[in-house]
Amino acid sequence: MKFIKILWKFSRPHTIIGSLISISTLYLIIYRQQGIFDVPYFIMALLIGVSCNIFIVGINQIADVEIDKINKPDLPIPSGLLKVNQAKMIIGSALCISLALAWLVSPFLLIIIALAGFIGWAYSMPPFHLKKHHLPAALAIATVRGVLLNAGGFLVFNSVINNSWEMPKNVLILTLFVIAFSIVIAWFKDLPDMAGDAKHNIKSLAILYSPKTTLLLGNFLVGSAYLFTIIMKYRDFSLPEIPSFQTKTLFWGHFILFILFIANAFVVKLSEHQSLKKFYKRFWGFFFAEYVLYLVAYIG
Repeated sequence: MKFIKILWKFSRPHTIIGSLISISTLYLIIYRQQGIFDVPYFIMALLIGVSCNIFIVGINQIADVEIDKINKPDLPIPSGLLKVNQAKMIIGSALCISLALAWLVSPFLLIIIALAGFIGWAYSMPPFHLKKHHLPAALAIATVRGVLLNAGGFLVFNSVINNSWEMPKNVLILTLFVIAFSIVIAWFKDLPDMAGDAKHNIKSLAILYSPKTTLLLGNFLVGSAYLFTIIMKYRDFSLPEIPSFQTKTLFWGHFILFILFIANAFVVKLSEHQSLKKFYKRFWGFFFAEYVLYLVAYIG
C-alpha cells in the first residue's frame, strides 16, 4: 500500500485524472456515433493514456530533482521516498505498457504514443530540454495533450470502432480549446515555481517577463477559447431545428464556466506563493470541467 501511495504521488494525480476524464469523454463521443461500447478497447485506451502520462511526468521528475528540491520538495524523489533508479524502472515499464497496448490497437496509435513519449522526453532531457524556454515548452505540451492524444487518439479509436476517420465538429472545437488550454498550462505551472526555475536558468514566461504578464496572457488566451466555443454553439441556435440538449448544455455550460473563469482570475494574489499554487489547482479544475461538460452533453 505504501508503494501504491508513492506511485500515485509520483504519477502527479491531477494529470492522471485529466487523462482519465478526457479519454472517457472522447470514447463516449465515439460510442454515441455508432451505439457500440467496446469495453476492451475502452480499458486499453485508459491504460495507454495513464501509462504514457506516467512516463512523461516521471521523466520530468527524474530530470528536475535539483529544481524540485526547491519548488516541490514533497515529491517522492526529492523527499527521499523514491530513488531515481526506482523511478527509472517505473517510467520504463510505463512506456513499454503504453507502446505495447498501442501496437495492439493500431499501428497509427503506436506512432502517436511514440511521438508523445519522444516529445515528453525532449521536454525534460538534454540535448533538447524544451522546458528551458517557454515557447517550445508550451508547444510541446499543446502538441502532446491537444493534437496527439486528443485529436489523434480520437481519430484512431473512431477508425477502429466505427471505421471512420471523421472528426465531428464538437470534437474539433474541443481540440482547439484543449490546445489553447495546454499552452496556458505550460505558462501557469511555472508561476509557483519561479524560485527553483530562476536558480537553474529555466526561461519561463513568468521569469522572462513577469507573473502579471503571464497571468494576463494566459487568461486572455483561455478566455478567448471560451468565447470561441460559446459563439460556435450560439450559431447552432440559429438553425431551423429546435436546439438539442447537447447544444444547450455546451452553450450554457461554457457560458457559466467562462463567468467562473473570469472570477477566478481576480482572486489570485501574485505576491503570495500559496495563492499561486491554489490558483493553478483551480485552473486544472476548469480543464476537468471542460471534458465533464462534454460528457454530460453526450450522455443526455
